[in-house]
Amino acid sequence: MLSGCVLAGWLVSGLPALAAFKLCNQSYDVLNIAIAQPGPEQAAADDFVTRGWWRVAPNQCATLVREPLKTRFLYVFATDVFGKEALSGAIPLCVGTRRFVIERQGDCLLRGFLDARFLEVDTTDQSDWTVFVSPRPS
Repeated sequence: MLSGCVLAGWLVSGLPALAAFKLCNQSYDVLNIAIAQPGPEQAAADDFVTRGWWRVAPNQCATLVREPLKTRFLYVFATDVFGKEALSGAIPLCVGTRRFVIERQGDCLLRGFLDARFLEVDTTDQSDWTVFVSPRPS
């Protein structure tokens, strides 16, 4: 089982890193990952774009954003392969049942989407960030 335990940070190595937002699955379960970013019209409270799903096997990483990060906060939601929440937070946003890109949030169910609670990730304005999802302590 997973906890909401997330470690985050940027990795330092001798090689130049490509700026990106990555998620590494250190749990024992295959995870389905969705992310959310502010949309182009950031003035509106519901102006987020959600995207999914990335499937990340145990002890694997996935690059979710392949460019330098332009915003301090990104949002992540994860389920296991049975649909049980594995990583969630307090930010309500929309997700689809299959691969999706959803612009504008709100009224998820009325629009044919599912409600999900995303975890806010503070990248501290770094251009490269990695989230680590770890298993629940025994």
